[in-house]
Amino acid sequence: MIAIIGGGKMGEALLAGLLGTGYTPDDVLVTEPFRERAEELRARYGVGIVPVAEAAKRARTLVLAVKPQDMVGLVDGLSPDLEPDRLIVSIAAGIPTSLLEKHLAGDVPVVRAMPNTPALVGEGMTAITGGRHTTEEQLDHAEALLSSVGDVVRVPERHMDTVTALSGSGPAYFYFIVETMIEAGVAMGMARAAAEKLVNRTIRGAATMLNDSGEHPVVLREAVTSPGGTTAAAVRELERHGVRTAFTDAIEAARDRSRELSEG
Repeated sequence: MIAIIGGGKMGEALLAGLLGTGYTPDDVLVTEPFRERAEELRARYGVGIVPVAEAAKRARTLVLAVKPQDMVGLVDGLSPDLEPDRLIVSIAAGIPTSLLEKHLAGDVPVVRAMPNTPALVGEGMTAITGGRHTTEEQLDHAEALLSSVGDVVRVPERHMDTVTALSGSGPAYFYFIVETMIEAGVAMGMARAAAEKLVNRTIRGAATMLNDSGEHPVVLREAVTSPGGTTAAAVRELERHGVRTAFTDAIEAARDRSRELSEG
């Protein structure tokens, strides 16, 4: 039995992913404090909605899908009802395994996971790492669960803040670029609908090429960049304005903020 604690967007994404990859509604419990949202999930997926204490007693794996600021209180409430053979999977940004272990009685195994929002459409990228009491078999189990919403990679915990900066926050950088390109087209007189279609389809095609070709992004960029051509002129302006450095600084800022969250 698996319990998802928190029925927000990421919790629902994982619920839908599990039910789409062989699990049945009888295999999954959900804890959601807002009654209207709980009833919505029950009606949509047919799963049982239970209190936290009941989820802790019945489920062997508990996925904690709550906000980082709510995590310690949740774990403190769960701990008295947990058996040592339970597995905790946390998907809260910036919360280290050591903090969760500190608030859990005994040697309860903990997996820290960092998914991103494309999990909502089954195209997520999740990194996982295990705590002190977590076995390879338990990591395998967590990886299988999270694979229901996309790809999974294992990393040492010291890299999880960088993961948060790269893939956790990464979709926002991507949308920022798309937004900027569309606005540039509109500023140059193009109808917004046409600019949106051009940019969105271009981005989709470029991402598919990157994924399917196996080529390094530098190789793909150079294939578009003819000497003295339009793309070369554009890239020259990006370099002149320090866009590469700005992106690096932005990713480092996201990493540093993740570290601050983990330190409380």
